[in-house]
Amino acid sequence: MTLVEPPPFQMYSALPIRYVDPVFRPPSEAESLILPVTDGCSWNQCTFCEMYTAPQKIFRARAEAEVLESIRRCGEHFGSEIRRVFLADGDALMLPTRRLLNILSAIRAHLPGVRRISSYCLPRNLRKKPVGELKALAAAGLKIVYVGAESGDDEVLARVSKGETFATTLDALLKLGEAGISRSVMILNGLGGRRLWQQHAENSARLVNAVQPEYLATLVVSLPHGEVRLRAGFPGWEALSQRELFVEMEHFLSGLELKRTVFRSDHASNWLILKGTLGADKEHLLGQIRAAITHPEAAPLRPAWARGL
Repeated sequence: MTLVEPPPFQMYSALPIRYVDPVFRPPSEAESLILPVTDGCSWNQCTFCEMYTAPQKIFRARAEAEVLESIRRCGEHFGSEIRRVFLADGDALMLPTRRLLNILSAIRAHLPGVRRISSYCLPRNLRKKPVGELKALAAAGLKIVYVGAESGDDEVLARVSKGETFATTLDALLKLGEAGISRSVMILNGLGGRRLWQQHAENSARLVNAVQPEYLATLVVSLPHGEVRLRAGFPGWEALSQRELFVEMEHFLSGLELKRTVFRSDHASNWLILKGTLGADKEHLLGQIRAAITHPEAAPLRPAWARGL
């Protein structure tokens, strides 16, 4: 996830959209209009996540009237210039389908140049949404959702208070695929720590194999504000060293059996940038990670100061 730097406070009144700091987006949404339809995250209990913690953000759904007015004003300001819209914050799909359809309809009406609409999505958002409703959202313009699966291992998920399991994450991702909405799945390298790294890697690969997502990304678990919250439910958790992160990544990639998934491990948190299509580039990617394990001094690693943490 990328933190979006807000404009100076005095500029807010001139913007078509009211932003509440901090604002985040996926790296691939750098050129998108960030349109908040909720503030914060409705779950907000994951102990590894510091994105929407109180008191900076309290979860609430934005009033539909405010969102529709923001869209209308954006249309007045930007006309057909906007090509992509990202529905913020952490889990826009928790909104009722009727409201989401109204928002998507307003985007089509006021921002006719938009070609792609996207959102974060928690698996729990979809438990009460049948495939038919998701198909309606896809038809209305929702093209891709970013799902932070984090892990496919039930023990790891429970330890970090994710509120999901292998089964619930799988169900949500398969629903999205059946509806024709592209899935970008995120796995957190290092989340299992030294004790659970192997089962974290193996079960995460098993989850991704079962889903065959259109996009897959890995990030390194990062705790710039400390490990107290994480350790509360995960006693004995120890962060992996750089080499151990590479070993876990090699184990994860080795277990993947994908037909055609765009893979990216290029977030600011990653030491080694990996890009390719799985499975066509699997062996090439494994070669890169194995070289970093055996000869880190020769690998094109991102310097620590550039990791933005």
